[in-house]
Parts: sequence; structure tokens; C-alpha cells
Amino acid sequence: MSIVCELELNNKREIFEFDKIAKQSNGAVLYKIGDAVILASVVSEFDNPVSEDFTPLTVQYIEKSYAAGKIPGGFVKREGKPSDIETLTSRIIDRSLRPLFPQGYVYPTTITVMVLSVDRELDLQVLALNAASAALYVSDLPIKKSICGVRIGKINNNLVINPTHSQMQNSTIDLYLAGSKDELLMIEMQALSDEEIIESSAEAFVKKHNINDICEDELIDIIAFAQDYLKIANTTYEKTFETVMKNKVEVELVTKQISDELLSYVTTNFQDETLLAIKKLAKKERAVELKELAKKISQNQYCIDNEIPFADVYEAVSILKKEIVRKMTVNKQIRADGRGLKEVRNISIETNILPSAHSSCLFTRGETQALVIATLGNEKDAQMYEVLGQKSTSNENFMVHYNFPGFSVGEAKPIFGVGRRELGHGNLAKRSLQSSIDKDFGDTVRLVSEIFESNGSSSMATVCGGSLALKGAGVPITSLIAGVAMGAMFEDDKYAILTDIMGLEDHDGDVDFKVSGTKNGITALQMDIKLGGVTLEFLKEALYQAKEGRVHILNIMEVASVEIITSNALPLIDQFKIDPSKIFAVIGKAGSVIREIIEKFEVAIDLDKDTGNVKITGKEQKNIYEAGEYIKNISSNSKGFVKKEKINFEDLYNEGEIVKGKVLRLTDFGAFIELSKGGEGLLHISKVSKERVLNISDVLRENEDIEVKILKVSKDRIELANPLI
Repeated sequence: MSIVCELELNNKREIFEFDKIAKQSNGAVLYKIGDAVILASVVSEFDNPVSEDFTPLTVQYIEKSYAAGKIPGGFVKREGKPSDIETLTSRIIDRSLRPLFPQGYVYPTTITVMVLSVDRELDLQVLALNAASAALYVSDLPIKKSICGVRIGKINNNLVINPTHSQMQNSTIDLYLAGSKDELLMIEMQALSDEEIIESSAEAFVKKHNINDICEDELIDIIAFAQDYLKIANTTYEKTFETVMKNKVEVELVTKQISDELLSYVTTNFQDETLLAIKKLAKKERAVELKELAKKISQNQYCIDNEIPFADVYEAVSILKKEIVRKMTVNKQIRADGRGLKEVRNISIETNILPSAHSSCLFTRGETQALVIATLGNEKDAQMYEVLGQKSTSNENFMVHYNFPGFSVGEAKPIFGVGRRELGHGNLAKRSLQSSIDKDFGDTVRLVSEIFESNGSSSMATVCGGSLALKGAGVPITSLIAGVAMGAMFEDDKYAILTDIMGLEDHDGDVDFKVSGTKNGITALQMDIKLGGVTLEFLKEALYQAKEGRVHILNIMEVASVEIITSNALPLIDQFKIDPSKIFAVIGKAGSVIREIIEKFEVAIDLDKDTGNVKITGKEQKNIYEAGEYIKNISSNSKGFVKKEKINFEDLYNEGEIVKGKVLRLTDFGAFIELSKGGEGLLHISKVSKERVLNISDVLRENEDIEVKILKVSKDRIELANPLI
């Protein structure tokens, strides 16, 4: 018999149903809120531990079209590989739940989250994490802590907890947090741009694009606000699920055990060589030098006599390496590569190095190098995608595609499809840069980041190179955006915050977070906290240190931006606005005016009837300029288009009435006749003559005056006939 738990949070009724579905899993829940129904299940194989020293956790978030009453589009009517949204949501759940597993938990575990029914207004990423956490918390796995997700929006200067999709359209911030009642485990934040009307009158309508970067103090206040909700929510969940929890299985936590004697031997005899290996490791992400040192030690007579396996030696060297790195960093304030805690590695920037690309930037910071290429396209080049719950497809006209080949870290592996890491890093770069692009820019932009070398935060190199590539391509941006990767190490009551971390510090550190933004504030943030909770005071200190590094990088980027030479491959474009009511004067009758402009100046013209946006492209700058002036002159001298009131034909004409008219246009099926009292009607080819007519042009000519009979009339349609029939 199923067990139902009901509770209310944030004025929403939540229903958790246990022991009804997926009963052979270690834990499962059917989670209902509004019209949304989500199944989350947890399965762990206690009898099949892996030999590696890590938790083999796999998270799958799955959306099915039936949840929104749809059949999949395309040729194959079955869901295939995960969409980007599914992959990114799986990453969020994984990064939030993985810290809950105890050290040494080496049993294959899968967490599967399936959306069975969708509510178009509810945030599926928040619901999916809450369902997954509930299933894990009540399972028999050794997890004794509830976590949940919360999204914060800022609407009309008011903070809103878990806003609906409609509310988020007007939000200036998107902040997603995951945590327990006491600890923050994961943070993702994005600033959302908006527009401010700075002049509105009959003569002018001027809007200003705002980037909405968030200052550090404000962000800390918002995180504190979200943390209060996490405490209330998780306390409620844990109290509600008390009677549902299964008995926790006592599993063996497997950790690599090496003897104190071996560790002491390695520490005493090979500390200097380990330190030398650390200095080499500071130049790359792969731990090749550490393995070479372990091989050398394992061939030592001591190891041979005591039959010590290579794996134990390597573990001892790894422990010693981590201890040296952390103590040197925290106690001596010196990093493995000799830098100070706040020091950013050397940066070099080259722009537009690819002759045939629209724009390119080679951004190198230390041993991390990204070549970011920008390509411009029109609206037709936008990426179409479907979001579960939306009635129609959407278009994405700003794309960031991130690629991480094996050679970037010295690995001999082929390049396959895009993995979760690539999608996640590309998404972070996109969220960092998106708010800097003017909303009125309607073209499609694709940024591709090719990582050629990596030793710490290639995603932030993508942000820096991407911002310069956008500027080089002539995309209207409000400000340059830079990104910096930060880290932290805690030893007893001391800690060290590190700016521009490298791979070694990421691996051995306790906190990893990436911050991007302008000189004034943050546009995107991603933080993973490996050690549990951190205080808001620590977060504030870390964010301000990140700002110092970000401003340093921006100063270098600004110098490089001044030196950008426009690529010869960049399309020549002129964009401006005219009064939307005068668009039809530019188009002309049946498109005659705009065709004349296109032919005369040898340009292509895109007009937006709703906004009045005009885009002119061509091969000659002079022709583009003259075409623009020509259009502006037409719009300024035109009185504009006045929309006519809709005519109700039943008030004007009676069936059987004979009226005068003029032939407007001929078609294969008949002729359209402009009538004397207003409006037009259709004279079908079968009603033109008593005789059979094969070609309408044999009987009628355009602009010919004729008499016709009203055959049938409705509010918006008139059917005509020859009066002699």
C-alpha cells in the first residue's frame, strides 16, 4: 500500500507518494505539484563495488513528449539522445547530490528522474532535484540529509522564490541554489538584461539596453535570502519523511589504505622529488610526473623487498603531493607555480587571426588557451529547439559551442560527440555573455570555442575570448565581459582563497567557483562546494577577490579591443529603426519600392513591420550607406500607413445586386474585382461566362471596368458572377 505525504511550501501544495511505483528500486517517489508529475528512483548495487576510488554515480533526467501531450517531431517518432536541457539538468542534479555520498562509497548508483506530466508554469529543474533528493533521502542508502533546489528571481525590485515561467520573463536575475538546511552545495547565477525607456514622445521612442550586472554585496544578500528558504524547506522535508525512511544499509566504505610506514618512507626520502614533480604539474592538468615518480619509487629496493604494489606507492605519493600543496598554499601563501594567492597568470590576446572567419580571438592565460570564433547569420540560421510544456518551438539566436579535444591536456584520445562537460562549459559561457548583447540585435550569432591547451578554467578563457570575438564581429555589446576561476583550501582554522586556479589546485581544493562579469558587477556565477557549508562572510571575501582578478583581466582585454582590425570576411551591415507605420511606404505597392532600392544599390534588405527595424547588407559600404539614406528619406517624407477599418460587406451589398467594378488581378482560378462601394470580391472562372473558360486572361484584362452580380455575401467575403449567367 502506498504512503502519501502532503505538505505546503511557498503557497504550493506538494504531494510525495512512496511505495507505489518502481518498488524494486532502493528508493522511489512519485512527486506531484500543480499539473506536474515526476518519478524519481534510486538504485545502488551493494554487491558490485568498483575497484576505483570514486563514487560511481550516474544521474539521468529524462523528458518525454507525452508529458506535454505531444508526439516527438521529426522523422523518428521516438525520443533519442538527451536534449541539451536534459543533459544540463542531469548535471545540476549530479553536482547537488554527489557531495551527500560518504567518502569511500564505491557502489554503482543510478538516479533516474522522469517527467511524466508537465506544468507549463513550474520550474522543472527545481522539481527534478527535489524529487531526486526525496527518493535518495528515504532510500536505504547511507544518506541522512535532505537537500532541495530553489530559484530566485528579481521582479520589479522584489525577490521572488521559485517564480513561474511567466514571472521569469520580467526578472533581472536568475539564481539557482541547492543545499541542505545548514549548507550550500551548489550555486548558479545569471544576470538577465532588460530595456529602459529613456525618452517617449510622438517624435521619439528611445530605449536603453541595461546589462543588469549584480554587485557582490547585492548577490550575497540574495543568497542569504535563498538560504533562509532552503533551511525552512529542508526542515519541512526531513520532518515529513521521518516515518517513510527505510532502514539504512550498513555498507563498507572502501578507502585506499596504505601503511603509515610506507607513507613515512615516501615522505622522508622523496619529499624534494615530490615538490619538483608538483612544480611540473603546475604546468599541465595530467599527472604524468606523479606517475613517473611513483614508478621510480616502486623500483626502489625497499618496495621490492616489502612487495609493495605500484598502486600503493602511487597513492602514497598522491597523499604527500596533496599535503604539500595545501600546506604550502594555506600556511606559506605560496602556490605550486610560485604565484601569490591573488595573482593572475600571464595573458596574451590575438584578434582576427583567421582571414576567412567573421571574427576570432586567441586568448591565452598561462597554460590555458582558447580560440573563439564568431560567425554571424540571419534569423533563419537560429537554432530551433523544443521545450517541454511550450506549445511551439523556440529559436535560439545566440549559441556558444565549446569543444575540449584530448590533445589539449596531452591525452591520446579521439574526438567523439559532445559530452556533458562540453555542454556545461558552453552553457556557462553563454550565460556569462548573453546579457551584454543588445536586445534589438536580431541576427544570429554563433561562438565556437576550440580549447587548444588546458590547465585550469578553459570555460573562463572562452568567456574572455568570446567577448572580444563579439566585439570584433561588430555585435552591439554594452560592455566587455571577463571570467576568472576561483578556488579555496581549508586547513584547520585557516583558509586560502585562490585567484585563477590551475588544474592541480582545482583537484586538491575544497571550493571551485567561476565568476564572470563587468567591472561593475557579476553576470554569471557557478560554484561547487566540495567540503560542505561555507559562510556568507567567506563568500563575500571570495567574490570581492574574484572582482580584483576580473578587473585585471578586463584592463588587458580593453587594450586588445582597441587594436581589433575588422576582418575582411565580415558581412557589411547597416541597421537602424524607422517609424513602424511607415514601413509600407518603403515596401511600396506590391513591393515595387523596395525592389527598386535593392536593384539600384545592389543590397539585401530585411524589414520588421512590427518594430521598424531595418537591416541592409551588401558588398559595398557606399551602396549600403546610400540605400540607408534613401530609406530614411522615404520614411521621413511619408505620412505613414493608416490602418483602415474593417468593412462589413453585408452592410454594403445585397445578393443579386449588380454593381460596377475594376479587375484588380487575375489568377488561375478567377479574378479579384475591386467594387465601387468598397472592398473586393472573387469572380470564379466558372462564373465568368456561360461557355467553359480555360484561361481567364482570354476573357478579362487587369484594370478593365466591368459589371458583376453579387452572388453571395458574408461579413468578410463576396462571391461574384457575370450578370448574364
